[in-house]
Amino acid sequence: MSVGEEVRDTQAPPQQSLGTAAARNLATTTKSAPQMQEITSRWLLKMLPWVQVQGGTYRVNRRLSYSVGDGRVTFVQTGDRVAVIPAELGELPALRNFGDEEVLAELARRCEQRDVGAGEVLAASGDAADRVFLLAHGKIEKVGSGLYGDETELGVLADGAYFGDRSLIDGDAVWEYTARTLTPCTLLTLSRADVYNLAERAESLQGHLAGLLSIPEQRTNHYGEAAIDLSAGHVGEAVVPHTFVDYEAAPREYELSVAQTVLKVHSRVADLYNQPMNQTEQQLRLTVEALRERQEHELINNREFGLLNNCDYGQRIQPHDGVPSPDDMDELLSRRRGSKLFLAHPKAIAAFGRECSRRGLVPESVDIGGHHVPAWRGVPIFPSNKIPVTDARTTSIICMRTGEAEQGVIGLQQTGIPDEIEPSL
Repeated sequence: MSVGEEVRDTQAPPQQSLGTAAARNLATTTKSAPQMQEITSRWLLKMLPWVQVQGGTYRVNRRLSYSVGDGRVTFVQTGDRVAVIPAELGELPALRNFGDEEVLAELARRCEQRDVGAGEVLAASGDAADRVFLLAHGKIEKVGSGLYGDETELGVLADGAYFGDRSLIDGDAVWEYTARTLTPCTLLTLSRADVYNLAERAESLQGHLAGLLSIPEQRTNHYGEAAIDLSAGHVGEAVVPHTFVDYEAAPREYELSVAQTVLKVHSRVADLYNQPMNQTEQQLRLTVEALRERQEHELINNREFGLLNNCDYGQRIQPHDGVPSPDDMDELLSRRRGSKLFLAHPKAIAAFGRECSRRGLVPESVDIGGHHVPAWRGVPIFPSNKIPVTDARTTSIICMRTGEAEQGVIGLQQTGIPDEIEPSL
């Protein structure tokens, strides 16, 4: 050691009391119950009126409706070429219930592909209509003429839609509106000439078209239901019409679906580690939460009874500018009477809020059970992350009325099952 070097004591001072690390060995920790991020507010389950289905099946009896093939057409894509699936041509009213697959395949081959840019007119109001347009990709607006000759927007068509189908069987058909592309579009066209040229060689198609023309047009109301003959406003001894209300011969039936699992808890865990929280109860609680989340997911997305898949195509609209706007929400409300609620993904609600802010609007809120929920025109907008958001950042907003008395959406359940811990669970 050199002279003058300072000597420092590097040893820690002796411990004067019990340390916290050792004290924890004798302490009882305060802990939370097991948590999971999957739990959501599940507003749909809370807001739906639930109907007891004792027999396991719910039948919806309705008036007779005449189907007009109002579905969507599906396509297949190979590179830059698009083709319609032959069987999907049966969605066109003129080919409804036509089952000759070879003829449908030939019609599909005769469809011509067109790639057009935005702003192009595909059909002009008043011109002769001689072909049907099948929209594979893009958006098309239907424009009509107002009272004073100004343009009036009649709607927006998107992927899978078709228009001009009446021209396949009516040689005198004219376009009742102007069809103009909003975005670059890929379309397929099938002309009336191609259909009738093929019909000259295919007896099945010729017979189908002849039978279609010979059937008198059914009298229906605005919703496609068989008309009820009435007389009103007459004077004197008028002949009062005779009528009856016809029903669907095979109404749709909904069978109760089930979500289930087998929960396993080791007896050693339940016996030795059951304090201060019951292990079985906590496992069961989290499993029940997962089942309820799956229940709401199925109510929205199930292919058989889910809301998204059962919404009538005539009740679906496309946004005018890509983002949900007040105009779109108003149009959605106008599609039905007595709308009770909107259901949307939180990202869609945020996008709608930004659009309102951009326009200088402040959406109101309503009180639902002590919760302040955003609303539009007094109809609450409930969030649900079960509504999917695609990779292209598109999603859906559902508007519905509820209850049997209003012919609206209901939930089906069967209570009183063995070992029930919650209604129908």
